[in-house]
Amino acid sequence: MYAANAGKSGGEFFTPQEVSQLLAKITLVGKTEVNKVYDPACGSGSLLLKFAKILGKENVRNGFYGQEINITTYNLCRINMFLHDINYESFDIAHGDTLIDPKHWDDEPFEAIVTNPPYSIKWDGDTNPLLINDPRFTPAGVLAPKSKADLAFVMHCLSWLATNGTASIVEFPGVLYRGGAEQKIRKYLIDNNFIDTIVQLPPDLFFGTGIATCVIVLKKNKTDNKTLFIDASAEFVRDGNKNKLTEVNQNKILQTFTERKNIRHFAKLVNNADIEANDYNLAVSSYVEQKDTRELVDIVKLNAQIKQIVAREHELRKEIDKIVADIESGLK
Repeated sequence: MYAANAGKSGGEFFTPQEVSQLLAKITLVGKTEVNKVYDPACGSGSLLLKFAKILGKENVRNGFYGQEINITTYNLCRINMFLHDINYESFDIAHGDTLIDPKHWDDEPFEAIVTNPPYSIKWDGDTNPLLINDPRFTPAGVLAPKSKADLAFVMHCLSWLATNGTASIVEFPGVLYRGGAEQKIRKYLIDNNFIDTIVQLPPDLFFGTGIATCVIVLKKNKTDNKTLFIDASAEFVRDGNKNKLTEVNQNKILQTFTERKNIRHFAKLVNNADIEANDYNLAVSSYVEQKDTRELVDIVKLNAQIKQIVAREHELRKEIDKIVADIESGLK
């Protein structure tokens, strides 16, 4: 409850338990244990702790790693680890700016990466000459815009992801279609076949914001040259004043992610060549056809009804004219 209400003014949003669970399960498909888990914007640690709950802490063999820029939230995360019986030697939570000063160079790569980084925050970008030569960002040939660090977090996660690993990243949907440097970074990710899946989540899931978010899933060991798009924007139930992903909603998304098959109005497996032809636009709505919720109208039946109305109107008009004529004759 403290985490849910902390840091709202700073653009920090606690990740709801059901979203944390979905992200963790996505990274764990086909696995019963992982080497290390990592969150570069770990907040209170809820995403990391989901692995202990789902797998059992003994099945995260070499521990829990995270970094947090907010000193209060960083301390909360460390306390949270102890409260969930994760011993000091089993976690390494660092304080600092992950994009400028990452603390876990000696611990990467990570087999499972989950994160909900702050949306569209400012960062140094190309004003910092060190970042231009940073091995995390140089492969794309361009840095994320100074006013929008979203894809800088994606590139960081990709750089520190193990070849057999999966990264699940919650992002603001604008990163899927905005132009400029962000389009060039998407081009790099698609051309090198690093994006496995894009999931459109429902709106109003997070505390403090009503926006609809998305999940970008990264892999380095894909077996096809395609990207899966899942439109889960309607997969929720209303719970109080927020939307919530139920177990049923989560399982539907997870099963679709695992099977990688087309489902009408829900999922589409798209060749990367088609994404290239679409200027590297990754918006889910560009590929998953929306349901037509418009009412089906029988034009013949409607036309017959209109004819009846017109005929009735004609009869009423004749009767009104007759009444008016009687009134007028009485007045003379």
